[in-house]
Amino acid sequence: MVNVKGRWALITGASRGVGYQTAIFMAKQGCNLILHSRNMEHTKKVEEEVKALGVEAYCVQAELANNDEVVAMLDGIEAKGTTVDIVFNNAAVQIAYRTDYWKTPIEDYDMSFRINFIAMATICYRLIPKMIERGFGRVINTTSGIKNEPEQSGYAASKAALDKFTKDLASRLEGTNVMINITDPGWCRTDLGGPNAPSDVATVIPGIAVGAFVDDKKSGRFLHAQNFVGMTLEDAVAKAETIEANPYII
Repeated sequence: MVNVKGRWALITGASRGVGYQTAIFMAKQGCNLILHSRNMEHTKKVEEEVKALGVEAYCVQAELANNDEVVAMLDGIEAKGTTVDIVFNNAAVQIAYRTDYWKTPIEDYDMSFRINFIAMATICYRLIPKMIERGFGRVINTTSGIKNEPEQSGYAASKAALDKFTKDLASRLEGTNVMINITDPGWCRTDLGGPNAPSDVATVIPGIAVGAFVDDKKSGRFLHAQNFVGMTLEDAVAKAETIEANPYII
């Protein structure tokens, strides 16, 4: 199992929900954190909390729909000299629920893909080559289990694109100590998931983060957080490493 103490992790969407849970959990493991949100005021509270747990942390901001801001955020991290070892591409937006899905506006797709896919791809393209050079890295991309719901097609299609992107990159990382995997928090009571979701957001721990700790050099796994509820981190890692790694074969 990977020891993350002293390493640096970038968490997008760290101010609330699943991102917040991830930040607190990783800090408890001794991991230093770069906490992203659209506005640094939003992550002040979690920054204080994780620092109180004894780790280093700082906040960054970017509107993920604006790729120039994503690039500027990455430029700023690089300028600080931070070695990013782990990435949790967590932030996402669910634009709308279109009851009359035949009239879904193109803007639903445009905004969903900008935030849920293009921003994540930009982060991966910038940081993964540096991980390969250093010989270590973990990337965990957050997907969604939504299916058969054309009412949410913009969101679902953007997540499907992320799944394909992740699998394709996984095929090029086999045998390295840089691993990229997919996680799904399940339907949780968050601002995105809404109040009627069946799962409390705290149930994402430890499964949402297990991809940072697996250590068998296999990428392309689908790690559903709800399959690890109530497990210790050690047991969760052991279970995760039994799941078939299935990147596309090229």
